[in-house]
Amino acid sequence: MYVILVYDIGEKRVGKMLKLCRKYLNWIQNSVFEGEISEVKLKELSIFAKSIMDITEDSMIIFSNRTGYYMDKIIVGKERMKLDNFL
Repeated sequence: MYVILVYDIGEKRVGKMLKLCRKYLNWIQNSVFEGEISEVKLKELSIFAKSIMDITEDSMIIFSNRTGYYMDKIIVGKERMKLDNFL
């Protein structure tokens, strides 16, 4: 499945969350990630994220699309992280 993950995490925990999300998804902008991920890996990511988060203060939102890359992406301004992989 294809997901977009965004989070709003307290300053003390943001570094750990960034490191965790980069293991599973592509970092595209501050606190925003995207990419293909299996349901099992997404569940794993969510469990680890909850262990980092303070549920009373922090939030994480995951948008998912089970049909693949059938979404248009329009970038206005500077693209933070290009996903082009050339060999």
